[in-house]
This record gives sequence, structure tokens and C-alpha cells, in this order.
Amino acid sequence: MPNSAPQPPPPATFVTARLFARRPRADDAPAVFAAYASDPEVTRYLSWPLYTRVEPLAAFLGEAAANWDKRDRPVPLAWLLCLKGTDTPIGSIGVTLEGQGRAMFGYVLAKKFWGHGFTAEALTYLVDWALSRPDLYRAYAFCDVDNLASARVMEKAGMTREGILRRWHIAPTLGPEPRDCIVCAKVR
Repeated sequence: MPNSAPQPPPPATFVTARLFARRPRADDAPAVFAAYASDPEVTRYLSWPLYTRVEPLAAFLGEAAANWDKRDRPVPLAWLLCLKGTDTPIGSIGVTLEGQGRAMFGYVLAKKFWGHGFTAEALTYLVDWALSRPDLYRAYAFCDVDNLASARVMEKAGMTREGILRRWHIAPTLGPEPRDCIVCAKVR
């Protein structure tokens, strides 16, 4: 049974070898839009369609920032990923502390930064943070079965491929039907 003592919230910021991660702000919308949120290739497998305007993205980022102050229910907490020494977003990573000892992660990265290990670096940091808490036993993520690069990110972050979740996730860019997903986890 997970420890029921109140646990500290996730860190507001964190630093890895090459990245600085921080809470989002509504005024990040133009940079996030330009870097990845309007790119159909980047958003292909995500749970949200690409943004065609900055204003709805600013509203979303404002809500994501406000989630950090909510403690009454599980909400997704997001960080914007920036190259160390900068404040310009190149991607995002998030966690939802689901209760029952579980933390679920999601991530996105601008295409020009793919293939350099940045996402695995941030995910490794957060998986290690999650499993260092006495109330969390399972850190997991999932991706579309056709998104093999994302599955490799999870494995590079120390997660083990557990199987396929059938008709688990809707990727609006690909259509309205639920799609099969690969699920990976690290447990203690």
C-alpha cells in the first residue's frame, strides 16, 4: 500500500545535463506554436490536434500553469523543455500523479531536436524522481504502436515494454477511432 503521508509536489523546475525544464506560461504560446505545436508531423500521434492559431494555445498554457496550484485532484503537470542556458521552449514533458501509486508521463519535442536523446534525458530525470517517492511504485507512459521512436524514448529512460493496450488512445490527427498503444513502465 502506498504511503499515505502527504508528499511534496513535483519540482517547479529541474535541470539535466543539457536541459532546463520550467513551468509553462501563457506568454510562451508564440514560441511553443513556432517550435512544435503547429507542426503536423510532431503532433501526429498526440492526444491533441495541431494548433492553427496562437490564442487557443495561450489559453491552454495558462490552464497548464494554473494546474500547478491545484491539489484537490490529479491534474497533469507540465514543464516546458528548454536548452540549458535558454528560456526558449523546444518541447514539453508532463506527469499526472494518478493515485494508487502511479505516475503517468507524456512528452513532445520539436522536430529539429529529434534523435539527440533530449526527451529520454528529461523522462529519465522524472521517472527517477517519481520512483524516489515512497507513495509511487509505477512510472509509465504509452505511445501509438506506429510511433516506434517514442517507444525507444521510454526504453532509453529505463522503462520496460509491457505490452499493447488495444484501442486505448485517440490521436485526432489520425482520426476519431481509438488506436492501439505500446505501454512501458518502470516499477519498484
